[in-house]
Amino acid sequence: MFRNIPPVTKNLLIINLLIWLIMELMPSFGVTLDRTCGLFYFASPNFQPWQPISYMFLHGGLEHVFFNMFAVWMFGSVIERVFGSARYLLFYMTVGVGAALVQEGVYAVWLTHLHSQIPGADMSISAIAREGNDLLLQGKNWMNPVLGNMNLILNTPTVGASGAVYGVLLAFAMIFPNMPMYLFFIPVPIKAKWLVLGYGVMELFLGVTGLQSGVAHFAHLGGMLVGWALIVYWRKRGEINNDPIY
Repeated sequence: MFRNIPPVTKNLLIINLLIWLIMELMPSFGVTLDRTCGLFYFASPNFQPWQPISYMFLHGGLEHVFFNMFAVWMFGSVIERVFGSARYLLFYMTVGVGAALVQEGVYAVWLTHLHSQIPGADMSISAIAREGNDLLLQGKNWMNPVLGNMNLILNTPTVGASGAVYGVLLAFAMIFPNMPMYLFFIPVPIKAKWLVLGYGVMELFLGVTGLQSGVAHFAHLGGMLVGWALIVYWRKRGEINNDPIY
């Protein structure tokens, strides 16, 4: 079965699983890798220009890497066969980077909002990030709850391929809109277009309400948005088939 996986999907699986395994077997190196290659907000002292790419190859645990790689194998294999390997690699990396940029943009809006809630604040967001990073390294945080929340946003890395995966799911729904899909807890099939639309609505709801904190919901939405824009662009140029596959 592994030999039948197309090459880009196969290599994505190998790279992600290998990095996760190294991080599990070498915890101290894993922490270093998180801080070096996880995605930090651009005002954080930990931010590096390669992080919008490198973050999508890191994962926080077995469940995280398993479900992301299962989706890459299940849906990415199909999309790679439709797009061809070169175009699929471009698509995967573009939606992953796009997801990171959307998440950064949402953080910028939210941090500005939080900063405005601090009465007489004389510290810039960058200064809060620098001093807050030193506190976190000591196992501490700001006592002010607004500053503490800002510090966690500024100096906590985002990791995972989920943004790219959601872009791949969106591509699958656009190319195979009426493909019946099954979920474990729903006994009837759901068309791919409605299933992925439902995922998008759920991510938007969770992101706006903050009910599931610690998850980069807007990165997921960003991956879907960038994936949609890229497919529409390619279709208008006639570079991929304009007609959905039923």
